[in-house]
Amino acid sequence: MNIDVLSEAIRALGGTKFSVRDIDNINFTDGNSKNITKDQIKAKYDELLIIHNSKQYQRDRADAYPDLKEQLDMQYWDAVNGTNKWQEAVAKVKTDNPKPE
Repeated sequence: MNIDVLSEAIRALGGTKFSVRDIDNINFTDGNSKNITKDQIKAKYDELLIIHNSKQYQRDRADAYPDLKEQLDMQYWDAVNGTNKWQEAVAKVKTDNPKPE
C-alpha cells in the first residue's frame, strides 16, 4: 500500500492530525474527530490510487530530466553554438516516458 496515497485518502476524508504506517496502523492524534472508518479510507485509497498510477509517467519524467542548472547551461550553449541539444534532451525524456493515451 502506498503510504503517500493512504495519507492523501485520510486527508481527503477530513483527517488532519494523524500518523500512518499502513491501513491497520493509523493513529489519529485528534481522536478521529471525523469518525473516519477503515472502509471509507480503503474506498478513497482505491479511488486515489487509480489517479496516482495514471500519473506515473510524470514522476518518471521528473526523475529523468536533467537538473535545471544543466538545462540552463544547455540552452546557453545551444544559443551560442546554434545547436538544439536541450530540445533533444527534453524530447528524449518525453519519448522514453510517454504520456498514456
